[in-house]
Parts: sequence; structure tokens; C-alpha cells
Amino acid sequence: MARQGGKPTTSLVTVLDPRGQPTAEVGPRPLAPRLDTLRGRTVYFIDVGFGGGWEFLEEAVDWFRRHHPEVKTVLERKKGIMFADEPETWAEIQQNGDAVVFGVGG
Repeated sequence: MARQGGKPTTSLVTVLDPRGQPTAEVGPRPLAPRLDTLRGRTVYFIDVGFGGGWEFLEEAVDWFRRHHPEVKTVLERKKGIMFADEPETWAEIQQNGDAVVFGVGG
């Protein structure tokens, strides 16, 4: 309660949830089956935009290039916000990739 001229006043304000959490509930899903090998496979590294995520994934891709050059890596940024669905991206990964690292930083 604020005071104006010694008298208490009330006012209404609108407060938005700063967490940006999705509103739809999604149940748990099982992980994809483990690949027997990454040799000759394509692994997508997708950054969702959290601070430090891109740099971490760059390091992971660089590690693969140095230690496992037989693994093709694709590093991309998620186009929209982290909670938005991107059917085109998922279709590309399904068609051209064998695995995905969906990364966040922090």
C-alpha cells in the first residue's frame, strides 16, 4: 500500500511471469535407443540460446573434429525461442542426422 499526502492509496498493477515457462504440460518420453557407434554418423548440436551454450557446443564439436574426424558434426542455433516448436529443424535432423545434442548453457 502506498501513501499519498499522508493517506493510504491502493493501485492495481499487472505482473507478468518472468520465468517464460511453457503453459502446456508434456509427459515424460523415453530416450532414443543408443547407437552402437558414431563412426560414419552425423551428430547435430543444437543451441537453444542460453548464455554460454553456443560456446560449450563449439568446444564439443571441436573435440569431435580433433578426436573423431569420422563423425560428421553440424552445429546450429535454434531459430526461435527455446520453448517454441520448430518442425522444420526436427525434420531436417530426422532426415539427415543420426543423433542430436540439444544443448543449454548456464
